[in-house]
Amino acid sequence: MLLKISALIDAVNDRVGRGSAWLILVAVIICATNATTRKLFDLSSNAWLEAQWYLFSAAFLLAAGYTLKYGEHVRVDLLFGRLSRRTQLWIEIVGTILFLFPFCIITIYLAWPAFVEKLATGEVSNNPGGLILWPAWALIPLGFVLLALQGISELIKRIAILRGVLPDVAAAADAEAETL
Repeated sequence: MLLKISALIDAVNDRVGRGSAWLILVAVIICATNATTRKLFDLSSNAWLEAQWYLFSAAFLLAAGYTLKYGEHVRVDLLFGRLSRRTQLWIEIVGTILFLFPFCIITIYLAWPAFVEKLATGEVSNNPGGLILWPAWALIPLGFVLLALQGISELIKRIAILRGVLPDVAAAADAEAETL
């Protein structure tokens, strides 16, 4: 049952992560168009500049769970790689529980009231022609919910690997790389 939940979380974050990659392309197109119109026609818009910021923020925040799923977050690997795979799994479990979950919970707890306030007041950016702020603020709790959910999925998978219920794909890939 838990592995099915993990697979569902993985599928959601995979879809959201792959979809959010397209936001970078849209941001680049907006950036290029804005720069071109500014240079050629002396026209610019704060709304377009803020739209780029919103799109980059969305891509970054919405892809956090996807990035965790594929193990692409930045790690400082001074000792980790020298430890046994079982010890590595335990470190990942403890790290998820003691660091990832509290970080996500605190961020959601602090960002939610700001989002609700921006939504209720319809607050707009201070910049002339700026955009409404609540969509950008909504991305923060949403991104961290997706990250926390992926943390749950990773926790389920690590425990399943330790119990022998799930094969350790990472260990197999490391062994293959070592052989090559």
